[in-house]
Amino acid sequence: MIEVAARLFSERGFEKTPVSLICEEAEVSKGGVFHHFKNKDDILREVFIYISSIIEEVDSKDNRVPESEDQLKAMIDSIFEGMTVAGHRKLYQFNFNVMVHPVTRAIVADLIEERYQGLQASTEAVFQSLGHTNPSVAARMFVAEIDGIAMNYLLNDDFPILEVKQEFTNKYCK
Repeated sequence: MIEVAARLFSERGFEKTPVSLICEEAEVSKGGVFHHFKNKDDILREVFIYISSIIEEVDSKDNRVPESEDQLKAMIDSIFEGMTVAGHRKLYQFNFNVMVHPVTRAIVADLIEERYQGLQASTEAVFQSLGHTNPSVAARMFVAEIDGIAMNYLLNDDFPILEVKQEFTNKYCK
């Protein structure tokens, strides 16, 4: 049901997707849904967790690389790979919309913060292992740049993602 809700929210938007449509497409009863979820906001929270797990699964590929410089390159590769999986584009767009829309952001604010802290910590650890003088700030800058690239890629079909990835890699992996 969460996968169906994620697809429908991605296609129609959170506010324009009635719970009845989710139930119909997932072939579950409304009573069954409300047995597990207090309201539509709770469904959104589970969808956000589901999308986060997809993002984390793709991003975790860099965890298996032992050397620091290679780990930064692997991190960049996995981030860009995750962004460009054709089947994930709508999910990533919805994820972005949830995070910037005030109503939906308020519903999942704690989950956004949790995900950000995890990303910040893992990125900071890589910069620290590279001996960066201020790994916390370097990680924040890195994450902010990735967020900007992702936003532009998700909002513009003709965004030159492969060229941007190459320049980004060149910048951080000298």
